[in-house]
Amino acid sequence: VQLQASGGGLVQAGGSLRLSCAASGITLSSYAVGWFRQAPGQERSFVAYISRGSTRIKLADSVKGRFAIYRDNAKNTALLQMNSLKPEDTAVYYCAASGLGFGVAVTAGHYDYWGQGTLVTVSS
Repeated sequence: VQLQASGGGLVQAGGSLRLSCAASGITLSSYAVGWFRQAPGQERSFVAYISRGSTRIKLADSVKGRFAIYRDNAKNTALLQMNSLKPEDTAVYYCAASGLGFGVAVTAGHYDYWGQGTLVTVSS
């Protein structure tokens, strides 16, 4: 099983990026997907969650109204659209897949598979 996160880069404040999480070895639509981020010197924190059937979506308060999470099942991929980026969004972003079939997984321990991370840098 492999999750490949991509799409990070350097962007000015106010700009946009779209992160992708491509899965191999699993059918991603059978898993909940979460995005987490880790800024230098900080712990990994929850960013966004989408349930198996995309019926439940949760975003961290800090990104509500700016970020969106969705799936492209045909490509076995989950995406994180990030708009109105701020310098405080600078972090390594990780995608993860969870077999948890109920509730909303906002804790890293609920996830079974992790991608390698993609760096997002927002300049002021």
